[in-house]
Amino acid sequence: MGTVRCFEDFKIWQDARLLVNQVYLYTAGVKDYGFNDQVRRAAVSVMNNIAEGYEAGGNVMFKKFLQISRGSCGEVRSMLYLAKDLKYIDEIKVNGLLSDCMVLSKGISKLITYLDSTTSNL
Repeated sequence: MGTVRCFEDFKIWQDARLLVNQVYLYTAGVKDYGFNDQVRRAAVSVMNNIAEGYEAGGNVMFKKFLQISRGSCGEVRSMLYLAKDLKYIDEIKVNGLLSDCMVLSKGISKLITYLDSTTSNL
């Protein structure tokens, strides 16, 4: 793992930020307020829990926040399937976001595994 000076240095945070921006862009035309609110909040939760966990200090706290972040990533995926089923978002765009979410989830899992294997705090 490279040198990390702040949460913005994490690739997973950078990827989560891109995900948030794509979710906001692709849901801009969706008229279902409840759907928009839920999927957007879940996407923001992925990004913010990475940041909050890192800033909380210590690997134990960071890991807990990463687990929440990974759960939110799953929620985004679930909402994207709903968006596809209801034809809220173009299927090609949804499939791209689903793929991005899977990659992000795996990245979060790898960091959790790393935190489990090290005694030094990031």
